[in-house]
Amino acid sequence: MHLTEPVVSDDPARLPQPDLVLLGVKLPDTAAAIAALRPVMRPGTAILSLQNGVTKDDVLRVIFGTEAVMGGVTYVSTRILRPGVIGQTGPLQRLVLGEYDGTRTDRVAALLDATARAGVAVEHAPDIRVAIWQKFTFLVGHSGTTAAMRLPIGPIRENPRTRAFLRDVIAEVVAVARAAGVALPDDAVEGALRRADTVPPGMTSTMHEDLEAGRRLELPWLSGTVVDLGHLHGVPTPYNRAIRDILAAYADGPPRPPSKA
Repeated sequence: MHLTEPVVSDDPARLPQPDLVLLGVKLPDTAAAIAALRPVMRPGTAILSLQNGVTKDDVLRVIFGTEAVMGGVTYVSTRILRPGVIGQTGPLQRLVLGEYDGTRTDRVAALLDATARAGVAVEHAPDIRVAIWQKFTFLVGHSGTTAAMRLPIGPIRENPRTRAFLRDVIAEVVAVARAAGVALPDDAVEGALRRADTVPPGMTSTMHEDLEAGRRLELPWLSGTVVDLGHLHGVPTPYNRAIRDILAAYADGPPRPPSKA
């Protein structure tokens, strides 16, 4: 599907009030995006965050209300080719969405239909929290290990010790999810590992790329969230704490050089 006359702007306030807002900024930019969206949100406007993390929608509910927020995750690999142009770098393009109460509402049905007609693989999740945490489980393991070890996934999954570390990181996420009441399947840990085994060996994570490029990291919303929720629910998370603490000095960009006396 192609829009013949798209209406675009770098200021949402200049656009018509929408039926649906798709939020896809990096997590550190969420507050700025919310401020920009306030003028265009109206009663009945839905907002769907396709960001990483499992706490992304909590913030949106506080600002825009529970009824406005849909749940969703996306699987796609892209790069910013130049300002305003996003290039897809792999064949995968999948969207999973649903309401938090599990109902198949008119807005869910309409978005499923529109996405399918655009040629994107899309599915409805009767329990969107499970879908969000399933992606989060893999993402935390993949991003945390590739960034902390400064390696693509191939060498990490092939070395027995680093593979064991990857598995332990994933297992902590699953334990925290279950303590939070999320009904992940029995094979959630092995399922995430199987997914790590199927991606190209040279594949790395956005967080690793951001680290190498000197950009801010989504660390507080990934391994950092696992540590925080683990503390809340009484689940030990030493492996995710190690990743969080190793990368903490880089979370806001490269550390400043020490000042000269």
